[in-house]
Amino acid sequence: MSLRGVDGAVRDRPPVVERRLHPVTPLRRAWAPVAVVIGWAVHDPDQTQRHLTRLTTTTLLLATAVAVLAAALYGFLTWWFTHFAVTDTELRIRTGLVFRRTAHIRLERIQAIDVTQPLLARVAGVAKLKLDVVGTDKKDELAFLDAEEARALRAELLARAAGFAPETAHEVGEAPARELMRTPPRELALSLVLTGATWGTLIAALVVPPLLWFATHSLWTVLATGLPLLGAAGASSVGRFVAEYDWTVADSPDGLRIDRGLLDRVHETVPPGRVQTVRIVRPLLWRRRGWVRVELDVAGSSNSVLVPVAPREVAEAVIARVLPGVSVPPEPALSRPPRRARWCVPVWWRGYGLVVTDAVFAAHVGLLRRSLALVPHAKVQSVRLVQGPWQRALDLADVHVDTGAGKTVTARLRDAGEAAVLLRAQAERSRTGRRDARPDRWMA
Repeated sequence: MSLRGVDGAVRDRPPVVERRLHPVTPLRRAWAPVAVVIGWAVHDPDQTQRHLTRLTTTTLLLATAVAVLAAALYGFLTWWFTHFAVTDTELRIRTGLVFRRTAHIRLERIQAIDVTQPLLARVAGVAKLKLDVVGTDKKDELAFLDAEEARALRAELLARAAGFAPETAHEVGEAPARELMRTPPRELALSLVLTGATWGTLIAALVVPPLLWFATHSLWTVLATGLPLLGAAGASSVGRFVAEYDWTVADSPDGLRIDRGLLDRVHETVPPGRVQTVRIVRPLLWRRRGWVRVELDVAGSSNSVLVPVAPREVAEAVIARVLPGVSVPPEPALSRPPRRARWCVPVWWRGYGLVVTDAVFAAHVGLLRRSLALVPHAKVQSVRLVQGPWQRALDLADVHVDTGAGKTVTARLRDAGEAAVLLRAQAERSRTGRRDARPDRWMA
């Protein structure tokens, strides 16, 4: 194809070069047929056992060889028919063995690109790219690429998304980063020990199976209940430690970068301007040490943790980078519900609170595990006032604030008159907040 320039000369457009994924990719995709066979076997173990007893050793070996060859062929063909290309305006990903699919991802709509390296991928020197695109819930991915190629492609795509010309995007490279905080492994391990959920799931995993055995004497019932409980206990303790090990947050022109993981190494980016809610969590046993956990609601992204554990002042410094111009309200500034709210929620009504500043709508909840949710006014999509029959009798109401991430933050048990005023005022703050919000651009 040729293009005619303003001077009338005919210029050739550079051809689009399609590339394939790393040659180790078929090994990953070959597991799909194997997973189907395993799932069928687990679904009806008695019938599977009857079929296996009827097979001779030779037949079983031949069936295994055929299954391995079929899986290898499937993995190779899916890799062979997968291509990707970067054009002047978009990233194209063509996949599909039987049903073909072509994804056209506009470069200016890319919000973040995460680089992940599972343990075996680190050994093989490859990495996976996950693309966070505006308007999509599911992330497209390129798995796997050579680790160096993945980082170079990520830098090029972010440079293109920032508006750099295609011919200079290769030279921009990855934007520099400045480390803001790092979680020491000892501090992370101690925080998990001091978390009530860890001990709750562990105690349940140790107590419930013996009780079920004495009640039913059924091994299947014990296993069906005990194994999920053990899995939950492991996920809330060892699993979190492995996933959040060496958690590092760095500031860069393309957003906050998060590096984490002991076995699987993950390089994530918190998309700028896409954070809808910041939640500061303080478990009961953390307060003496002054630790907090910072969680996020990000529109169109699965990123949910910003800081796993850190001193409050360190966490607030990181929050200031996510929400520029926002300061975390101190707890004494919270307005508590009126005393008559105790007839709706005895004792726990003291854990609710609200403060509205020029920048955020902040709602507090919890007595033991305290949580303060911060919603910038510009991110509020709708405001609702809700009253149940008992609340109407006590002249109380809840104010719900909905965000672009599909989540809701609630100011509970407010005086009905105050809630009505708050409803109208918050709607106006949201309109002016969206009008005055700065445009979100990469590498600003």
